Amino acid sequence: MSKKNIIVLTDLNLITCIVQKGAADNIVKSAVAEGVQGGTIHYARGTGIRERLGILGVAVEPEKEVINIVVSSEMTDRVFEAIYFAGKLDTPGMGIMYVTPLLKAATYVPMHLIK
Repeated sequence: MSKKNIIVLTDLNLITCIVQKGAADNIVKSAVAEGVQGGTIHYARGTGIRERLGILGVAVEPEKEVINIVVSSEMTDRVFEAIYFAGKLDTPGMGIMYVTPLLKAATYVPMHLIK
């Protein structure tokens, strides 16, 4: 039996973006344009105050899309900014995003990329 090695990736971050239904495709496209390989989109339902948001009276829909994108630490700020503007997160009620440091991750890495 041959022993296989696990290639452990470190120095990564997870960008999570929670937005209104229908906004995720544009956000992932903007991240890919910045060099990201792709993202994971799943659906969720928000709970809490669904009345009106602030004095602007913006209705907040309960259906959400959650985008998870793993990026290297050096790409984090650039991708974070691109997602912010693509998702129009500077508009009240459009969503929120945050970055979580990842301790380690593992996936297939081609041999020519291993140093």
